[in-house]
Amino acid sequence: MKVDVLLGLQWGDEGKGKVVDVLTPRYDVVARFQGGPNAGHTLEFNNQKYVLRSIPSGIFQKGQVNIIGNGVVLDPILFAAEARDLEKSGFDIKKVLKISKKVHLILPTHRLLDAAYETLKGSAKIGTTGKGIGPTYTDKISRDGLRLGEVFGNFTEKYQAAKQRHVKLLNALGFDADVAELEKQWFEGIEYIKTFELIDSEHVINGYLREGKSVLCEGAQGSLLDVDFGSYPFVTSSNTVCAGACSGLGVAPNKIGEVYGIFKAYCTRVGSGPFPTELHDEVGAKIRDIGHEYGAVTGRERRCGWIDLVALRYTIMLNGVTQLIMMKSDVLDGFETIKACDSYKVNGVETRDFPYSIDEGVEPVYTELKGWNTDMTKIQSEDEFPQEFKDYIAFLEEKLNVPITIVSVGPDRLQTIERKH
Repeated sequence: MKVDVLLGLQWGDEGKGKVVDVLTPRYDVVARFQGGPNAGHTLEFNNQKYVLRSIPSGIFQKGQVNIIGNGVVLDPILFAAEARDLEKSGFDIKKVLKISKKVHLILPTHRLLDAAYETLKGSAKIGTTGKGIGPTYTDKISRDGLRLGEVFGNFTEKYQAAKQRHVKLLNALGFDADVAELEKQWFEGIEYIKTFELIDSEHVINGYLREGKSVLCEGAQGSLLDVDFGSYPFVTSSNTVCAGACSGLGVAPNKIGEVYGIFKAYCTRVGSGPFPTELHDEVGAKIRDIGHEYGAVTGRERRCGWIDLVALRYTIMLNGVTQLIMMKSDVLDGFETIKACDSYKVNGVETRDFPYSIDEGVEPVYTELKGWNTDMTKIQSEDEFPQEFKDYIAFLEEKLNVPITIVSVGPDRLQTIERKH
């Protein structure tokens, strides 16, 4: 058996949580492979709305194993709050959720460091979620991190050593390092996590594959936020592309099967960083309002713009995408004209390749298409799509050279249409 990978192709917020929830009944296992509580996967069903930050989005289906893999960074305080909320809603998550011993833990002082670093950047700030993600990955790479598996050894001693290192750094930077209240909640969170099954996830996942079980790997954020291939330095701290599933779960490259690439029918971005197709006019505001484009974790307004096919071709290439899934098509229901950026002008020269830098020197070149002006939220099959929307899909498939197999026409899991191919 091979694992299938599901990930975002833009700047995050593409709707990965909903699609994982829809696809989960086809799989035995759902495994999250990178990121931390900076993710915000929103799911809606049975007139209820849930936002998952660290827990895989397959948790709501029946019986599937859900795994938090080694590539994830975990905040015990936020995880405990998220998990207990699910338990209060009637989900027996301890029965189905397993956590890798190799996940790195976000310490209270990591949060303080995150805030301090952003403050020191001034006007050049990245726009992080302030959850301590970057400093935790920094400690991981510099071999100073604290892993969950240490709870079986001299955990308190290692925690105190890490904390004191952070306190010295914070004091040197001129910032307060008082974490007494957070620290109390943090250790309570650790005790709660210990009530879950802690596993050597690389052995468990490969064991499932040998047994013939199907595995779906869930990514967080989006490919354009990848620390190597995204719009650096305005990126996240982990590898959000398909290769991250290999390192974040311990799966060999030759075990990758289908790669589902998720994108919105338009583009959004949260926080700072370049955004070639961003709209600063009433059209951008209209997309934001109709699409309820506010961060699931931070509540910040998302910047909105037309779809960027230059960037999409780039992330499709990086990920080896085999199937495309288009989200929030219904948000564009009321537009007379739809635009799509198919190339850039860089210093006056037109290109269809994603450049090293997408700064102010990049000008989008648009193709205009006729809008469909139809409420698609009640549509239940591809046959009901208006012709103009069919034309939009055909245009995208021609430009991207990958089939669009699923189209979302609303936030509910039932508002998901599989296309015939």
